[in-house]
Amino acid sequence: MSYVLAFLGFAALIILHEAGHFAAAKAVGMRVERFSLFFGPMLWKVRRGETEYGIGPIPLGGYVKITGMNPNEEIPAEVADRAYYRQPVWKRVVVISAGPGVNLLIAFLLLTAIVWSNGVAVTSHGQDVPSRTIASGSLQPPASAYLKAGDQIVAIDGRTGLSVAQITTAISSHRCAGKPTAGCQATAPVQIVVRRNGTLHSYSITPRYDKQAGRTRIGFGFGVVVTPVGPLKAAGKSLSQMWYVTHRTVTTIATVFEPKVRKQLHGVVGSFEVAQQTFAFDTTQALYVLAVISLSLAVINLLPFLPLDGGHIFWALAEKVRGKRIPFSVMERASVVGFVLIVMLFVVGLTNDISTLSGTGFNVPH
Repeated sequence: MSYVLAFLGFAALIILHEAGHFAAAKAVGMRVERFSLFFGPMLWKVRRGETEYGIGPIPLGGYVKITGMNPNEEIPAEVADRAYYRQPVWKRVVVISAGPGVNLLIAFLLLTAIVWSNGVAVTSHGQDVPSRTIASGSLQPPASAYLKAGDQIVAIDGRTGLSVAQITTAISSHRCAGKPTAGCQATAPVQIVVRRNGTLHSYSITPRYDKQAGRTRIGFGFGVVVTPVGPLKAAGKSLSQMWYVTHRTVTTIATVFEPKVRKQLHGVVGSFEVAQQTFAFDTTQALYVLAVISLSLAVINLLPFLPLDGGHIFWALAEKVRGKRIPFSVMERASVVGFVLIVMLFVVGLTNDISTLSGTGFNVPH
């Protein structure tokens, strides 16, 4: 059942993205020839008015075909005035922006609903962030030899002001030599500073690999106090989280040639597997994963390279600044950059997905 829910979640993101383009094109008077869920020769199709609707066999996306997206295509005279490239720049930008815009809206609504319904974790000092205080009864080896319940984490490997997620990431960045096995020790210890009864204490603790969690740990849990929030504060938290994910996505793409970063990149297979696992045990967490995927789709689609949506927006705005149409041959040559980027991200993501699935798996924590 979790696989069905994950598939439906992905399909919904695709349908709504394309529906954004479709609705905007119809609204500004463009001619929409086809609305397709998934790629490839249509397995099922039906025509309603001037638009053909269908479903393809390859569940990796979808598309809306608008008359005149290629300036060189032959267009019947009776519909020429409704062709894409015959429209003013603002209409083209609206139509292309609508797809990523829907993904951004989905992410915002889902994240806001999650925060509003679940509240936020605060420290005993009232700070509006997850607590960095170690919970009572959570200590396990190797942390149990050093840390005590009530210790507040001040720094990890010299970095201060870290969130719970960043603390977890910092500790798990200490890996075992070679392929990890259950209980193996990391090659280097974590340098951790905690505040205990007003006094700072520094420790070097070597993490061990937790096979169930799929990462190295030193063995403790966080103490949190959850407080309810209203819709406005939930919306603010949603925007803050969206900015964090956007920053991480752009940074990852910008530094994808670095081996360490490249290993962290995953594709549609990994995203689907994570969504499936989270649906299997926690619907709220699964909705959070879908929100992050929707946001990432919007961010990637807005990169200024053809054939991505951001490429169409970039060239439309460039035409506006230039004051006349840019030759399609120029845009075609420039689109090679975008095509290479998409293929590279797909190959790297798929390779990492296969490597992870054939090894330890994604092991979503629960």
